[in-house]
Amino acid sequence: MRLWFVPEEVRREGETPDYRFSLANERTFLAWLRTALALIGGGFAVDQFLPDLRGAWRIGIALALLGAGVLCALRAVNHWVRCERAMRRGEDLPVSRFPALLGVVVAVLAVAMVVVVLVGWKG
Repeated sequence: MRLWFVPEEVRREGETPDYRFSLANERTFLAWLRTALALIGGGFAVDQFLPDLRGAWRIGIALALLGAGVLCALRAVNHWVRCERAMRRGEDLPVSRFPALLGVVVAVLAVAMVVVVLVGWKG
């Protein structure tokens, strides 16, 4: 986590990779941040724009979306640093289960929203 805030230390390792790879890594990082912002925005939207949704459903779905957004943002930074270090060291890029986990979480939330819509919002 220390490396998140001290990028100079990452640069001291290994050799400078082709800049195209570093820039691709940065674009991937920014894509993860956009995903995190979308999840956070979705959490706020559920909370603010669905007042008729039963309290527990609304709060649960909103908190799940917000939590997924927070995890996604933190994972973006971690993955960016790990990939940058691997490229500088000439190692294979790190693998991650996070994309699969995030996909499952979003799918579960989508199913929960389908249930809410089918059952009805007012309690």
